[in-house]
Amino acid sequence: SPPRRDFISVTLSPEEAVGAGGYNNSKAWRRRSCWRKWKQLSRLQRSVILFLFAFLAVCGVISYTTMGEPWKSLTNKSLDDQRTEPEVPGLKLANPAVLPAPRKADANLGDYPELSPQKQPKLPHVRRGPPNLQIKPPRRDVRLKIQHDTNKVLEEPVQSHKEEKTEKSVISWRGAVIEPDQSTEPPSSKIKEPEKPSSMEAESQKEPVPINERQMAVIEVFRHAWKGYKDFAWGHDELKPLSKSYSEWFGLGLTLIDALDTMWILGLKEEFEEARKWVADDLVFDKNVDVNLFESTIRILGGLLSTYHLSGDSLFLEKAKDIGNRLMPAFNTPSKVPYSDVNIGRGTAHPPRWTSDSTVAEVTSIQLEFRELSRLTGDEKFQKAVDDVMKHVHTLSGKNDGLVPMFINTNSGQFTHLGVYTLGARADSYYEYLLKQWIQGGKKENELLEDYVRAIEGVKKHLLQRSQPKQLTFVGELAHGHFSAKMDHLVCFLPGTLALGAHNGLTADHMKLAEALIETCHQMYVQVETGLSPEIVHFNLHAQKGHKDIEIKPADRHNLLRPETVESLFYMYRFTGDKKYQDWGWEILQNFNKYTRVPTGGYTSINNVQNPSNPEPRDKMESFFLGETLKYMFLLFSDDIDLINLDKYVFNTEAHPLPIWMPA
Repeated sequence: SPPRRDFISVTLSPEEAVGAGGYNNSKAWRRRSCWRKWKQLSRLQRSVILFLFAFLAVCGVISYTTMGEPWKSLTNKSLDDQRTEPEVPGLKLANPAVLPAPRKADANLGDYPELSPQKQPKLPHVRRGPPNLQIKPPRRDVRLKIQHDTNKVLEEPVQSHKEEKTEKSVISWRGAVIEPDQSTEPPSSKIKEPEKPSSMEAESQKEPVPINERQMAVIEVFRHAWKGYKDFAWGHDELKPLSKSYSEWFGLGLTLIDALDTMWILGLKEEFEEARKWVADDLVFDKNVDVNLFESTIRILGGLLSTYHLSGDSLFLEKAKDIGNRLMPAFNTPSKVPYSDVNIGRGTAHPPRWTSDSTVAEVTSIQLEFRELSRLTGDEKFQKAVDDVMKHVHTLSGKNDGLVPMFINTNSGQFTHLGVYTLGARADSYYEYLLKQWIQGGKKENELLEDYVRAIEGVKKHLLQRSQPKQLTFVGELAHGHFSAKMDHLVCFLPGTLALGAHNGLTADHMKLAEALIETCHQMYVQVETGLSPEIVHFNLHAQKGHKDIEIKPADRHNLLRPETVESLFYMYRFTGDKKYQDWGWEILQNFNKYTRVPTGGYTSINNVQNPSNPEPRDKMESFFLGETLKYMFLLFSDDIDLINLDKYVFNTEAHPLPIWMPA
């Protein structure tokens, strides 16, 4: 039989169609029509719609009460800024101090225009009390105009639900009091849900401090460096700015990963999102490549963990877990002192080809990162591996009043090349991480603190001397009882570390020593023709007519855009409020721009800091220039102590901030 078809026939009379009672688009007719449609709905449908309207109304009320005041204050501030340019007490908001572009594209490096010096008025010193207990991404309330990037603005990263995902950090505010020896709080068996900021904390949040002109100049420098990396080295390890190419070390995008948290802190949202996309789509660790355990830990693992904490984006934690697991084979040694190199694709590890030794700094400067990875994942293996190394080194003989040799054997677990002591290369960050692990763990692991304090006493006893003619205090080296007046630029991390210890309750003489040493590091710049420090200096111990305190050997006169002095300037300014430290950093930034800036994008290390007319560019921009130097420079120029608050975060040795743990 043919299929059945149903039809509906509707007949409209002319009066119904167009008459007084028909459709005429009047409001009354539309109201009757809507009511008719409403009555045709089922009771369930009407209930759902009413519930949705009620839910939206409640959400609207809640949103208004929580966001009304901030928006009102921002709106009022914006209106005031449009009417006039008010003077903020202690801060002059003038036109941005932008680093000018080089005059000619083919100009040599010595012709770069200088930054115009700027004296900033003094701000009232902020008295520091117990820490605010909230970790949150830094906020910006100012739109930045930068000439170099035509009419682009840097807007305040809006505080979103991602902030609620970030780990909350609390420390114990005990001053000089050392708690009874306790083990560090063990990692939980699973990742804890981060706590939301309490309403009291939300109410107590102060207004963000506007970005000032010197910080804007740092942003311009970063963007110029990033332009070169993006144009010529995207996704590769390091930029070669002069040849407009790149070099590979591990093939893991080191510069990009090192710079992630710098971009977040500087408020460069567009650049950050571009880099995040590369991490999501192109960063793959399953490749047959040998990586250095230390360098990949501090740059890659540290950078990913830091960016996770600042942004709340779980992508970075997942990548951190991946690389962390792939680095673990390094600890499969007879002594549990890790090998220096790991093949992250094959899961094998080995020492360097020429020795079975690892450097002491490398095996004792990976702890902050692996401990934090355990805390986040709940997997104790990461922390256990690195804690075992520290406990082992704590018991070793061969130290000299807390000073350690530079090498340790991975088979025997014993120090080698005994009798040589330095705070420079191969030993430096051992001392830094003693203090910082103690701070990270809530000031409970007293073995770490004891080793640090003993080592500083060893420095005072064996390595400190004064130069001539300016009586500069410097840290030399000791080789089999013979003192050498040689000091690496790397040692300029020490003033900042000493200041950090003093801030956390250690003796006041640590701060006095920090003040003396940062003056020396400053002189390592100002006594040089380009105003940039060489890699290594030798100090004169005896006054000689016509000689400065500092002598530079031809093999040591290169500058790699290193961060250590700027790092210590940042700590010194945070803890003293003395503006001279900002001014010293500003001079360094000007000289970087004058002698190392490449017109087509990027900055280059140089071979000769003593030749302003031809500093001999090396055609390489190290990843730490973006990851460390410019980050510390930006933070140095900030007067906002909550921009990476040092009572909430501890920096790893690659300038990646990690949260201080909540006490048990």
